[in-house]
Amino acid sequence: MSVAEFSLPQSFKADRRSPVRWVISHGLQQWPVLIVALLGAFGNAALAAVSPILVGQAVNVVTAPDPDLARLTQLALTLGASQILRGIIQFGRNGGFEFMAQAVERSVREELYISLLGKSMTFHNLQPVGDTMARATNDVREVNYLFSPGVNMVVGSLNFLIMPLLLSAQYHPSLILTPVLFVIFYALSLWLYLRDLSPVTDLVRATFGRLNTRLAEALDGIETVKAASQEQGEVERFRRNVGGYRDATVRQGDIEARFLPMLVFSVALGVGLFHALMLFRQGILDVGQVVAYFGLLLMLDFPVFASLRAYSRIASGLAGARRILELMNRENDLDQNLEGRAVPMRGAIEFRQATFAYNGEPAVAGVSFRVEPGQTVAIVGQTGSGKTTLAKLVNRTYDTTGGQVLVDGVDVRDWQLAALRRQISIIEQDVFLFSQSIHENIAFGNQTASREEVIAAAKAAQADEFITTFSEGYDTVIGERGVTLSGGQRQRLALSRAFLTDPAILILDDSTSAIDSATEDKIQQAIFEAARGRTTLIITHRLSQIRWADLIVVMRQGRVAAVGTHDELMETSLAYRRIFSE
Repeated sequence: MSVAEFSLPQSFKADRRSPVRWVISHGLQQWPVLIVALLGAFGNAALAAVSPILVGQAVNVVTAPDPDLARLTQLALTLGASQILRGIIQFGRNGGFEFMAQAVERSVREELYISLLGKSMTFHNLQPVGDTMARATNDVREVNYLFSPGVNMVVGSLNFLIMPLLLSAQYHPSLILTPVLFVIFYALSLWLYLRDLSPVTDLVRATFGRLNTRLAEALDGIETVKAASQEQGEVERFRRNVGGYRDATVRQGDIEARFLPMLVFSVALGVGLFHALMLFRQGILDVGQVVAYFGLLLMLDFPVFASLRAYSRIASGLAGARRILELMNRENDLDQNLEGRAVPMRGAIEFRQATFAYNGEPAVAGVSFRVEPGQTVAIVGQTGSGKTTLAKLVNRTYDTTGGQVLVDGVDVRDWQLAALRRQISIIEQDVFLFSQSIHENIAFGNQTASREEVIAAAKAAQADEFITTFSEGYDTVIGERGVTLSGGQRQRLALSRAFLTDPAILILDDSTSAIDSATEDKIQQAIFEAARGRTTLIITHRLSQIRWADLIVVMRQGRVAAVGTHDELMETSLAYRRIFSE
């Protein structure tokens, strides 16, 4: 099982060794409701069996030479009362399983959400968002359906199988033969049915995941699709994915249509009735007993018709559970290290032969340099030289695959992860903003901040001047990913967010690239003020930012090509000079 970055509190620890164990462990958490539902299922079946027995007795009363009307009335009242009670008990069974299904869905969603929050960025970079959403929505819903109607109908139908076995012999010992043979052939045909159905339900869930993945990618990249005029191409891809999902669903329907227990039930009815009539001809059974026995055999129709739907739901639910578990159990190299170092940082950073390989390909290799507390360091290099990867090793977005990264002389893996990240703020070129108010976006890293503190941070980042132009000011709700804002506005909000958290280490990953020249001087001054008194790593191509750095690190093909000041590097480093000549 994977080790999550953050062990957030959960109501209980589920058994993740297999989909069946996992589903059962969630279901058993609702054991009081389960007991009520199981008792309701047994009571419902028992009272259902009372009906044909009482009807058989009534037939004997009616067909007698001198019918006993008082006895007939008593039987009718008893039958009516039993079925009213049965309805109440059946409500308990259905309500219990439905309550359990909803409670399990809630706990599964919580467990999956906590697991996803705890996964590393390596996991999230490799896992398609659309597939994750399919598992978090549709597959979780299938687990709900597994319990209701799935387990609900299965448990109810199994009790309907038991009653003919228990009650048939009271009329004649040989009459139990038909129910016994039915149960044997029913179980065998059901096993064959589920054997064929299980891989197809897995395929249905997988094709739905692929369909959802492509849909999410197309919508997320809608600007690119329209810019390249590829709407028709996306429609064709979507049709192919829909076709695959349709074909898998049709295969499932074909297997369900060839449901053998229906044939077994029909044969059992014919054989059982013939057997009872033979005993009637021999004078062993009376008419009422034949009617009662046939009524008991008719109870077998519920297991047959219920299983056609219920076991399909269970198979789909287990397929969904398998996909959810695969997601949660996927290995993850980062851990929270709850016992790790958790003290205020000074801000010293040291790379000692730091190496990181991404999918087997080294992104950085053998990087070594030291940053003193309070220094401003510019990391420069061509695209793909490993600058961003280097920065993400500091807060353990990625973990080194070789060498070490140290903060205040302590390996970052020996820091408590939450304490490490609280004191490091990264502002990336691709700024993510939530569909919330501007105030909530700025205060995301410090949600107890007052309005005054938020405004002060926005002013420091030169964001207040455009925020106040909105009609609702800091209460303005921005669109997903900040699409209603310009690139420069989004990055100034990200700067505001970083200023508010007051980090010991500030990392700016080309964060001013989208800022227009009119505000560049103000932003430069804001960054200069923000860098005062804290360690700052700036990944940039802007000469204006590089010049005032205390130290410049030149990256080339994942390695450190040169280290020094601007003047030193212009004289000694060909790689550095090339950056400004291109």
